[in-house]
Amino acid sequence: MDEVGRLCGQHGPALVLYARSFLWDMGVAEDVVHGVFLKLLRGQVAMPDVPVAYLYRAVRNTALNARRDESRKASFDERDCCFESVTGNREAALALESALRDLPCEQREVLIMRVWSQMTLQEVAAATGVPPDTAASRYRYGLAKLRERLKPFHKESP
Repeated sequence: MDEVGRLCGQHGPALVLYARSFLWDMGVAEDVVHGVFLKLLRGQVAMPDVPVAYLYRAVRNTALNARRDESRKASFDERDCCFESVTGNREAALALESALRDLPCEQREVLIMRVWSQMTLQEVAAATGVPPDTAASRYRYGLAKLRERLKPFHKESP
């Protein structure tokens, strides 16, 4: 039980972001993540050997099921933005979320795992079922696309 709480505290926000990359609704994304953790807490699923990899797979599968089950597509609500800009620039935060959502799924999931859950590329490879070199190249390509898309928000260094 302590292990589940630790995992939730350490990876919960990144998992919500990950679920949100498949779903338009923040509430549904949070429900997906909570549901995955509840299964672990209730003992419906045994604690896997590599829990973080399991969590990402379970959240992905549950989010895709939730998306498939939605009877209507909700519109994007700017109030549900996952990010806050350290400078208070709401437009930059929304641009980051939009740019992340527009990435190919394979690149987006690697970026979320690597940046927000601080997983190693080896752990990302295990979670996604691809070789480490593939995970690394998806990370590089995704990061390059984000940099390009977010260039207008980058301040030049003096």
